[in-house]
Amino acid sequence: CIKANAKSCGECIQAGPNCGWCKKDDFLQEGEPTSARCDDLAALKSKGCPMEDIENPRGSKLVLEDREVTNRKIGAAEKLKPEAITQIQPQKLVLKLRVGEPQTFSLKFKRAEDYPIDLYYLMDLSYSMKDDLENVKSLGTALMLEMEKITSDFRIGFGSFVEKTVMPYISTTPAKLRNPCTGDQNCTSPFSYKNVLSLTSEGNKFNELVGKQHISGNLDSPEGGFDAIMQVAVCGEQIGWRNVTRLLVFSTDAGFHFAGDGKLGGIVLPNDGKCHLENNMYTMSHYYDYPSIAHLVQKLSENNIQTIFAVTEEFQAVYKELKNLIPKSAVGTLSSNSSNVIQLIIDAYNSLSSEVILENSKLPKGVTISYKSFCKNGVNDTQEDGRKCSNISIGDEVKFEINVTANECPKKGQNETIKIKPLGFTEEVEINLQFICECQCQSEGEPNSPLCHEGNGTFECGACRCNEGRIGRLCECSTDEVNSEDMDAYCRRENSTEICSNNGECICGQCVCKKRENTNEVYSGKYCECDNFNCDRSNGLICGGNGICKCRVCECFPNFTGSACDCSLDTAPCMASNGQICNGRGTCECGTCNCTDPKFQGPTCEMCQTCLGVCAEHKDCVQCRAFDKGEKKETCSQECMHFNMTRVESRDKLPQPGQPDPLSHCKEKDVDDCWFYFTYSVNSNGEANVHVVETPECPSGPDIIPIVAGVVAGIVLIGLALLLIWKLLMIIHDRREFAKFEKEKMNAKWDTVS
Repeated sequence: CIKANAKSCGECIQAGPNCGWCKKDDFLQEGEPTSARCDDLAALKSKGCPMEDIENPRGSKLVLEDREVTNRKIGAAEKLKPEAITQIQPQKLVLKLRVGEPQTFSLKFKRAEDYPIDLYYLMDLSYSMKDDLENVKSLGTALMLEMEKITSDFRIGFGSFVEKTVMPYISTTPAKLRNPCTGDQNCTSPFSYKNVLSLTSEGNKFNELVGKQHISGNLDSPEGGFDAIMQVAVCGEQIGWRNVTRLLVFSTDAGFHFAGDGKLGGIVLPNDGKCHLENNMYTMSHYYDYPSIAHLVQKLSENNIQTIFAVTEEFQAVYKELKNLIPKSAVGTLSSNSSNVIQLIIDAYNSLSSEVILENSKLPKGVTISYKSFCKNGVNDTQEDGRKCSNISIGDEVKFEINVTANECPKKGQNETIKIKPLGFTEEVEINLQFICECQCQSEGEPNSPLCHEGNGTFECGACRCNEGRIGRLCECSTDEVNSEDMDAYCRRENSTEICSNNGECICGQCVCKKRENTNEVYSGKYCECDNFNCDRSNGLICGGNGICKCRVCECFPNFTGSACDCSLDTAPCMASNGQICNGRGTCECGTCNCTDPKFQGPTCEMCQTCLGVCAEHKDCVQCRAFDKGEKKETCSQECMHFNMTRVESRDKLPQPGQPDPLSHCKEKDVDDCWFYFTYSVNSNGEANVHVVETPECPSGPDIIPIVAGVVAGIVLIGLALLLIWKLLMIIHDRREFAKFEKEKMNAKWDTVS
């Protein structure tokens, strides 16, 4: 939006769909150009422009005609006129387009059952088609019977063609002009195109008139069928076309001439695409060249005619290529004598009616259109394939989503009309395009306003739109004064030679500051001496991300200070566990503790390597005040009066964790080896409070009697155990001695015997 350099609100909204214009009178800073009023919406709001002062018109759509598609069955008693049948919805709408903002609408198409059909049979009557003519003579009534299965309102017509009536396409000798055939063949004079029978619902009349036709002849193989197709397409009144399904059956066994071939006969004027039938005969074949394929495509499309090429096997490849160039056309293989022509027409019609292809009229400059199709069985497509749906049966309903986008405004801003229609159908959607090229506030402008330097411009949308020959933010200068050296003097700061601080241009004695490539970076000030990107940085961010850079100085957000707004005034990071800022041992600077007591360190001045804990620190004072003993007993009144003390009966009555003031629970030994319990806390006013259990827990003395009894019992037990052991050893010794005695006694007996 900024790069668009918009001088007015209208130019701004044409720069893009997200661009808005701030019409607030005092929105611009000194030195900012008028184009700074144009920016994306978020940027304008961040710069202080209220939403009600932002011009941001949006596009819209309005449906004017929206008749429902017709639902009726073949054979229904209700007989509707063709114009009363609706196959496409909506029929008319208005789109208000803003540049770059697409407008979307849905289009519904339903192929009505029992829809009227007009069929015109255009036949090559050159000599090679002689046997085919005999079969076509009874085509009228036979085709009527078949088509009754599809529609109750069917009309048929007949035309024939041969070739241009000049050399070298035909022989121009008098005899050959009367009868171009050889031998005894009775042929009619050659002609270019003849409308034999205009469209009629009388099949018998078709048979009667076609039965009177005679074959003709020509010299070359390609025929002049394109001349005939052109006349059938553009001569709607003579042919009798209605606003219904229009089918043209083109029957031949030869190729075709096209634009440029007329030079062979000295015909150089391009085909004019107009009707030249007199007495149902084409009278200008000798004057205008054959039409081009593109010209035929245009006229067939304009007149909603679907073409069926009924050609012999020999020329299938040629006409299939032609079919690819002509939308909504089909090719069928004609038997050598046209005996299969009815089935060919039925098959081709079913093929054509099973596909719907949307086309639009020529789009105005700068307008684009895109399609998305929603076809049967969940088949969706976009881009070129989004224009069509295939395999549609009669009575099926399909939808299309259509986006229309304006990429620029018309020079005069006038409305345009485009039309969208299914190929081969007369119904269409008419779309009126209205372009949003100006803002609402521009209509409220004040011409020759005194706010624009004595009426030299129109004051609109908060800014001056200067009259021709005037420039400047307030139209205060004429174009003749722009380069005056006297004017430049007003653009220099005192004691400076730089014009607009080298950051802008001097226009009408006023600095208009340059724009930076980064649209968020802005020069401002009377001499463009200020900017919003050259302030001190912290952590790689301007003003540390905690302030706004104004004229190269940071304006910090609340709770931040410093040249780069990198100093936080928030004391939460300095809060110690006891609830004091920096533990009462330092000051909080920029969110960090500066410890004033050198013994303490850490983020909250709570770490002290050489300090006793809270309990040990206050142990002696609590002991002397609560129990009148301890090391500080003599100096208690001088050293230990810095806290309030409260006695409690038991440990359960001590303050518990969860109270507002930080709390320490302590258990210490006194001089008598008794345990005493107390708590230490500091309230928000800095007052220390001690709660102490009034009775210490002292260990009791030993019980002598159990000890003596135990000792005596132990001695007795040990003595008895020793006696038992001695007795056991003696028994063992005596038994060993007795055994030894018995052995010696036995030995003595043996000696006596010997």
